[in-house]
Amino acid sequence: MPAQTDNPHSHIAVPISDAPPATFFDDTQWRVLYALMDTVVPPIIATESSGEEVNGDQKTTLADKDQQTVSREVFESHFQKMQRCLVTPPSREAFAAYLSEKPSEVRDFRNHLVRTLATLSPDARKQLGAVTYLLGTKFGSYALTGHTKPFYELAGNDRESVMRSWRRSCITPIKGLAKSLTSIGTKTWVQTSPLFRELSGYVDVPEDYAEKAAAAETPAAQEYVFKQFTAGPNKDDGKQQAVVDTDVVIVGSGCGGGVCARVLAEAGHRVLVVEKGYHFPPSQLPMLSDTAETNLYLNRGIISTDDNSVSAVAGSVWGGGGSVNWGVSLQTPEYIREDWASKRGLGFFNTPQFQESLDRVCDFMGVSDEHVRQNHRGKVLLDGAAKLGWKAKVTPHNSGGRDHHCGHCHLGCGSGGKQRPAVSWLPAAAWAGGEFIEGFEVERIDFADFASGKKACGVTGRWVSRDARGGNSGPLAERTVREVMIRAKRVIVAGGTLSSPLLLRKSGLANPQIGRNLYLHPVNMLGAFWNEDVNPMDALPHLLVIPAASGLDFKLKALRFRNLNAFICIPRDRDTGCVYPDPQTGQPRVAYTPSAFDRAHVLEGLVALARICRATGAKEIQPFLPDVPPFIVSTPTSTLATNNVTSDQEKEVEDERFEAWIARLRRVGNPAATSPWACAHQMGSCRMSRDAEGGVVDPRGKVWGVAEGLYVADASVLPSATGVNPMVTTMAVADWIARGIAADLEALRGGGQQGN
Repeated sequence: MPAQTDNPHSHIAVPISDAPPATFFDDTQWRVLYALMDTVVPPIIATESSGEEVNGDQKTTLADKDQQTVSREVFESHFQKMQRCLVTPPSREAFAAYLSEKPSEVRDFRNHLVRTLATLSPDARKQLGAVTYLLGTKFGSYALTGHTKPFYELAGNDRESVMRSWRRSCITPIKGLAKSLTSIGTKTWVQTSPLFRELSGYVDVPEDYAEKAAAAETPAAQEYVFKQFTAGPNKDDGKQQAVVDTDVVIVGSGCGGGVCARVLAEAGHRVLVVEKGYHFPPSQLPMLSDTAETNLYLNRGIISTDDNSVSAVAGSVWGGGGSVNWGVSLQTPEYIREDWASKRGLGFFNTPQFQESLDRVCDFMGVSDEHVRQNHRGKVLLDGAAKLGWKAKVTPHNSGGRDHHCGHCHLGCGSGGKQRPAVSWLPAAAWAGGEFIEGFEVERIDFADFASGKKACGVTGRWVSRDARGGNSGPLAERTVREVMIRAKRVIVAGGTLSSPLLLRKSGLANPQIGRNLYLHPVNMLGAFWNEDVNPMDALPHLLVIPAASGLDFKLKALRFRNLNAFICIPRDRDTGCVYPDPQTGQPRVAYTPSAFDRAHVLEGLVALARICRATGAKEIQPFLPDVPPFIVSTPTSTLATNNVTSDQEKEVEDERFEAWIARLRRVGNPAATSPWACAHQMGSCRMSRDAEGGVVDPRGKVWGVAEGLYVADASVLPSATGVNPMVTTMAVADWIARGIAADLEALRGGGQQGN
């Protein structure tokens, strides 16, 4: 672990590893790609009609073709708007510097871009490489842009015109290309631009970090002791196995694995939890955005569906997705329980026993709505619903019955107040004798053949130690790598919906249901600007996909970050996809497209959000959809006042204008290929079923087709989408499965009849 400071509540920055080699593109391809990025978020300067740059009272000759130009009048108009709408507006010089910042000249931008592209699937990177290759030639550039020059030789304003034409193209792959480039460019710039952070006021670490950390400190936040391994008899042979024996090995430390660990350890069984991620104590959280992507998320938070319609994010760290979610803790709705019991033949979900599991996990985490302090966005939803006569209530959080308002949980909870697995379930398992291994990626489940059939008897995988500084950013050469075999009586797979089915497949299981029936709760978003500072620090990911008419428009909207609230609309998706391994890397690939049925539901949610925002005083409302302009609220008693129009008449006119905008929103819709869909709730890829033909595990979590010893206990076993945050449901199901395993092991230990 990293060295501690004298102040136990000081924040400790986590270093990030060096960017990987950028050899997957040649120099020309990188030149094209940088030109594309400088078009998505362009350097912009104001000029006189003579073509001279204006920077305050300074004038210089234009020389950089990457720059886009606006007139001095346009520059001044935007500057004055920022003076009116920002609480802390920039000076004219700072505003000019912000607009003229060139992303490709920022070292952190370039490094982040390399990390992002290195994480793409080989197929996606190959496709992008083909595009940049073509744009680097005269013929290819002409085919894609209509210009005979390579893309990087075009003037900035011409590049902007090309990008605009791609966004409006009737050819879906071209529109998809514009969507991908825009997403990569804006995401990378927002996370690395020093001027954006300075002028917008965004911070990764709360200013009152130490105060929050001290207030929320509990014994559960203590450090862990993880098993360590030497390099083995032959240091050059990382495959020389180390062997560990236990009763139960749990693959994954998230919401399912953490609950199982506590239940089984407290039942007196030897428990070993293994996790491919690493532990980061509250003192190292929240992290900087780029560092968080590397250390807290699966595949750096970049998992796009095969058609690029949806971007999925999943936690991959000690404590799993519970380490990066926002703490909302909702029990399984009654109608979902009834559906699972009656239509899917899983009667347990309608029993008092399942309710006991739900209540048990909520009680342990102190789930309550009593101390929830609403941010501006939450107040908007509650107040807006009340004004419109709609039902709304405060969502309970897993904050131990105390106030928890850190606002940065997507980067890791630095206060320790959110009762995530790493500060609640796993420490409880440790106190009961549970053991842990971090940095351990399971490669296969081991089986033995018995007369009754195949039996799981453990797992084998690759362990990578921390580096010489106690972190995980150092090169592999200074870290110990060891193959480890864990022998166990029971194996519980809890690696998450995107990873668990891949492990089952790699281990030789052939059930065709493995990886199918994937639900995502695909969300779309709506943003709204207020005049006041809404302090939306946890909304930074949403800013990355806010629609913009141009690069200038995006930079101006980004500068208004502290006035922006972003809302998501979550559907209970009816239609499913699947997850499968990439044939080259073995990493998760997702085949999923939001169906017309599910898109229609989301659209109605966006309409409802727009009405809420208008009812609560938003000044500009922007669905995150292509081809839908923002609704800008008219200033009361504006031009109509000069014509002796009454306030009631003016309100009627404004209402009609808003309804016309809503009608346009519905006409445009939210196409799957070009809207910025996202998801953080993955479920169902190893679903529970009453028979082997319908799913992957039986009603007790045991894998169909394996005679003994193998279970799955995470969100992948949920029979369908929950319609609400699935964390509590996942934990309750894991509690049920773990208690069954504990009883089974107890019977085995006592010499009684062994169950399954």
